[in-house]
Amino acid sequence: MSEPLVNYELQGSAAVLTLNRADKRNALSRGLIEALYEAFTRALTDHGARCVILTAAGTVFCAGMDLAELQESLQARVEETPVWEDALRLAKLYELIYTLPKPTIAAINGAAVAGGAGLVTVCDLALAVPTAKFGYPEVRRGLVAAMVMPHLLRHVGDRLGRYLLLTGELIDAEEARQGGLINKIVPADQLVPTALAWSRALAEGGPNALARTKELLGIFSHQALSMEEAARASAAPRLTEECREGLTAFFNKQPVPWAPRE
Repeated sequence: MSEPLVNYELQGSAAVLTLNRADKRNALSRGLIEALYEAFTRALTDHGARCVILTAAGTVFCAGMDLAELQESLQARVEETPVWEDALRLAKLYELIYTLPKPTIAAINGAAVAGGAGLVTVCDLALAVPTAKFGYPEVRRGLVAAMVMPHLLRHVGDRLGRYLLLTGELIDAEEARQGGLINKIVPADQLVPTALAWSRALAEGGPNALARTKELLGIFSHQALSMEEAARASAAPRLTEECREGLTAFFNKQPVPWAPRE
């Protein structure tokens, strides 16, 4: 029997969800996205879970989209490509996590990049180990980080958001903390214990009061694009020649064709 892509464990009043695709840097494959959706849906209806903690196995939190799957999907004819469905599937996962009436905590054990950084931004609270890195390198592959953009900007504001989204550079945990992307940095052996301590503090709040507070926070920070529009904005660049060239260069470990030559 194969290992689950997401481990679900109730610890105290928290549902601890662990990404379990460490051999693939916990990249967001279709299977992992589906497993995460099912796990968060389970946590939603689990009366013993007052809070949800999202963490990962291995040394990487999440490397973002599974680029191997994306490359395969781009080989299909435009009218048959699963690119649109893939984007909508991920958008629905982000929406589920963001609107979950129970508080969510991202316990970041390593690099959180692209869609992985997106998972961090849709959680209510976030803490990370000192070695964690964060970034949105989509533009360097000819992609656009449309789905995660509004969630990033809610946390860090326009200036840092533009730096991350336009340069594709990674920042370290301290820069992420100072910029508002995460709340706290803790030693690796204290990552989950600290998240559990937070979950106990959150459980002191009334369930209905917490749910209403999250609902109002969502209203007050309403994003301009709908989930479907954000998914389309993310998917469309994947069908361009620029994206194909960017992914080909990435897999061949070559410079992208638009990069300046020295």
